[in-house]
Amino acid sequence: MPDRPNVLILAVDTLRASRLGCYGYTRPTSPHIDALASEGVLAEAVFSPAIPTFPSFTTFYTGQHPLTHGVLAHGGPAQLAREAPHLVPIFLEAGYTTCAVDNLMRERLWFGRGYEFYIDPGMRRTLSLTVTCEELNARAIEWLRHHRDEPFFLFVHYWDPHTPYLPPAHYVPLFYDGGQPTDPNNHSLDGMWAHPNGMIARDSWLRTPQGLITDANYVAALYDAEIRYLDDGIGQILHALDELRLAENTLVLLMADHGESMTEHGIYFDHFGLYDCTIQVPFLARWPGRLPAGTRLPQMVQTTDWAPTILEAVGLPVPEAMEGESLWPLLTGEATGGGRERIISVEATWQAKWSLRTTRYKFILDRERDADGAPRHELYDLAADPGETINLVEAQPGLAAEMEAELEAWIARRLHELGKAEDPLIAEGAVLKSTWMLHGGWVG
Repeated sequence: MPDRPNVLILAVDTLRASRLGCYGYTRPTSPHIDALASEGVLAEAVFSPAIPTFPSFTTFYTGQHPLTHGVLAHGGPAQLAREAPHLVPIFLEAGYTTCAVDNLMRERLWFGRGYEFYIDPGMRRTLSLTVTCEELNARAIEWLRHHRDEPFFLFVHYWDPHTPYLPPAHYVPLFYDGGQPTDPNNHSLDGMWAHPNGMIARDSWLRTPQGLITDANYVAALYDAEIRYLDDGIGQILHALDELRLAENTLVLLMADHGESMTEHGIYFDHFGLYDCTIQVPFLARWPGRLPAGTRLPQMVQTTDWAPTILEAVGLPVPEAMEGESLWPLLTGEATGGGRERIISVEATWQAKWSLRTTRYKFILDRERDADGAPRHELYDLAADPGETINLVEAQPGLAAEMEAELEAWIARRLHELGKAEDPLIAEGAVLKSTWMLHGGWVG
């Protein structure tokens, strides 16, 4: 067994924290993930400053806010600079064997930086994101068998909770208690068809031999079933670590790039909008003998903190250009304070919005008219209204103005420090929405 610790990253696309038992969900979606949480440390309040996938994973790898690394949208021309810090090459240069079981590099080359091995089982699928946890594990576990005697950094990117929700059929009854998924009198999904992603779903995976799926509860059950299927996959790879006698010397991290809206705010089974259902993500860490089992961290942190945390955990240097703060002292119990008082998030994909989140309030600023009809300014009291359903802009105009001024001042200061002339949300807008409008416009 190598003297240096191994790192295994279990990255789950579109995994909403609040749909896991260890985060308070009452349905049985995550027994293996819950067990992992009980064996290590769970961070209760982790927020992503960037959504969706490309910006979020770029933030993970660089330890930088998206305004700094420049990748704010899923799509568009932005490229990660060669000089940007990147987690994986640091491990490679330190003598680790590095491997990703993933498909992101086919879209953006920087997702492959520093990986000696890059394995993409999604190549066998017409739609690569329909690759299953079983297919990914088949490659990842075999790779582990061959490289068990080398210090390794292994990143496995699971896609099961991402649309289209296509879980194995036997998982669905665990979460849908009957009813008629295609009842023509059920109109709970009518709002979904106004969005281009909803139109695609209606013409593909939501259309069955029995007709069009109309029940939003059934679609939510499919999402839960996908998580349960993924959870069994997580159990499989953790069991392989035990079999190979690697668990004691391996730091295991489970994380997600973003969550998923289950119809909240008129967003149907998708991941845009800077609400907590989308920007709050799970983060679990296990390292037997090094991390105290059953620990929960209440502090508010963000995904820029993950790369510095991983580097400090294994004793590797953290580049000065990484903006995140290492959570390692919190994970080990050496520190009890810390965390962030404010988190600033951005979206430039389907919406062009900024948000400022404190432990109590969230302010959302829209840079362009939202085609979904959302207000230009939103203010929520997260303590009294965790679902973000009551916009307090008119009721508390002073607080709204104060938070807007703070947000604008931060943006202006960072743009000046970075030598950038204009807020990219003003210059470029929402990339995918603009593309959609260019090719036929918004429906609804």
